[in-house]
Amino acid sequence: MWKKLNPPKDAADILSACPKVTVVGTSSEIIDLACGGADSDSFEVSYEIPKKGTVVEANVVRVRNGVSANYLEPYMRRRDPESMVMGDDLPTDKITFEEKYGKPFDGLRKETFAWMKKQELVTFAFRAGKENMGIEAMVIAPANAGFFALGLALLQEILPYDALHESFKPRLVIYVAPPFRHTHFDGRQIVVHNRSKELHEIFSYNLYPGPSAKKGVYGSLLNLGEKEGWITAHCSTAQVVTPYDNVVTIMHEGASGGGKSEMLEQAHREADGRLLLGRNIVTGETRHVTMPRGCDIRPVTDDMALCHPSIQKSDGKLRVVDAENAWFVRVNHIQEYATDPHLERLTAQPPEPLLFLNIDAVPNGRALIWEHVEDAPGKPCPNPRVIVPRRAIPDVVEGAVTVDIRSLGVRTPPCTRENPNYGIIGLFHILPPALAWLWRLVAPRGYANPSIVDTEEMTSEGVGSYWPFATGRKVHHANLLLKQIEATPATLYILCPNQHIGAWYTSFMPQWIAREYLARRGMARFRSNQIRPARSPLLGYALHDVTVEGANIPRWFLQVDTQPEVGEEAYDQGAAILDRFFRKNLESFMTPDLLPLGRWIIECYLSSGTVEDYRKLIGSEWMPVAEKAKSAV
Repeated sequence: MWKKLNPPKDAADILSACPKVTVVGTSSEIIDLACGGADSDSFEVSYEIPKKGTVVEANVVRVRNGVSANYLEPYMRRRDPESMVMGDDLPTDKITFEEKYGKPFDGLRKETFAWMKKQELVTFAFRAGKENMGIEAMVIAPANAGFFALGLALLQEILPYDALHESFKPRLVIYVAPPFRHTHFDGRQIVVHNRSKELHEIFSYNLYPGPSAKKGVYGSLLNLGEKEGWITAHCSTAQVVTPYDNVVTIMHEGASGGGKSEMLEQAHREADGRLLLGRNIVTGETRHVTMPRGCDIRPVTDDMALCHPSIQKSDGKLRVVDAENAWFVRVNHIQEYATDPHLERLTAQPPEPLLFLNIDAVPNGRALIWEHVEDAPGKPCPNPRVIVPRRAIPDVVEGAVTVDIRSLGVRTPPCTRENPNYGIIGLFHILPPALAWLWRLVAPRGYANPSIVDTEEMTSEGVGSYWPFATGRKVHHANLLLKQIEATPATLYILCPNQHIGAWYTSFMPQWIAREYLARRGMARFRSNQIRPARSPLLGYALHDVTVEGANIPRWFLQVDTQPEVGEEAYDQGAAILDRFFRKNLESFMTPDLLPLGRWIIECYLSSGTVEDYRKLIGSEWMPVAEKAKSAV
């Protein structure tokens, strides 16, 4: 039966030799498999490991609203940013298997195939990306890892087996072999990408879907785009409809934890309906904003957006379409009932079964997104997730949309006189396109990231914030991103913090307020008395006056150096942290393959250029310039 999938030779050999193959064509077919059978409501995913015995990877339960899976190890509940390894010898800036382990990948590849030939397996066809804008693909996984297969089937577009056309030919194959993380990788999450001219193989040696079923597939799309000259952006996108029916489309980019999912949420309100703008961590003071009605949000993309040449127009703006079939929504901020009634209602009573990860649920109960499994007593897992199909999301936009505003989110720590840090970004800043490109080259992961296994120091996710998932060369992606920005001069670029503005804890309120404010402004340009160069040129232009629905935002939320708890000296120390970070990370792009314009922009930064210098390097309809030349450096 599996022969209709037209698998490549090695995959066909596995399916021919294994004791049993289950071929599925819809996500609903996988639910019974995930739960241990049609008559089972709970299932233990385990494997026999030499010298260790039985190792339980996850417990799975059938719930009224879908399937809930929990990993026994807290380490397995988040993506390990060091999990990606390249198994081939094609051009790459990523670490190769041979560099990391001192031997070619081919030996382990053969071991993996030999192990899979002894297992009962599940397989299905899916599409990475969209039709004519992606890759035909298939997966082969142990049948007892049904919950992983369910996650992949939901996230990507599972293709009905009966409807597969004769020309179907997988160019991407995912092989899932969980025991190998114990036998070969000391328990670590490892995902090996093995590219050739005709085929992209992904070997998932763990069962957390983040590095493989999601970001691994993302890597295959980035590899395709690098060959063909286009980008799959790491972003959420929303059409924002104001109470006055004005429509503005915002594309929010950023590293993991940078607020992509939150851009698609309504702003969280207090019990009395007000918005908590912030709480001062020094004085305990709070500031609120009264906004009787928020904008309507029409979601477009949640994490990955195809910027394919076939959907572009010559209007100075970027067009994007969702690259995914479902969204991997993090719900760590939903800590109690009624925090986000829209999302809570959708996930508690969905139109079709969902997959919950790291949510504490019991068989035949209802998985609730504020019931997070604990990593330790009293310590909730920071990365609870739910996979929601696009078709289940109210008001979701189908097809391509035109982007008006590109926002970049950064998780920022508190900054005070006593503890200076890089939390000096105001409510939002306006960036000249050249400076917006630099921020995307560096893409700081930032403070207290809940999505991945991380350290306390600031790290870079780089080139558009998708570099951790890319398989090729960094400079090629930098060039593609630069060409994209240069070709879209009608776009407004902003920088938006979350968690802290100076001494104020804000959560994601800055981007929610920015969204409400900018949507109401529409495409109106800023007057000279509304913006001014930020004290740090790296932050472009700071706002001087923001009023939303009659509520004036205090200036210390716009220009952090005016906060009495911060001041100019601590601000400058925070700016110096950012400067060192940028200088360190920009050096790697200065190669002969970098486009001349890109070199000029980086040289502008390294020579302490001003905001006006960046304005002259790439033209913008928001910031018109007389010329674009190297003399600006």
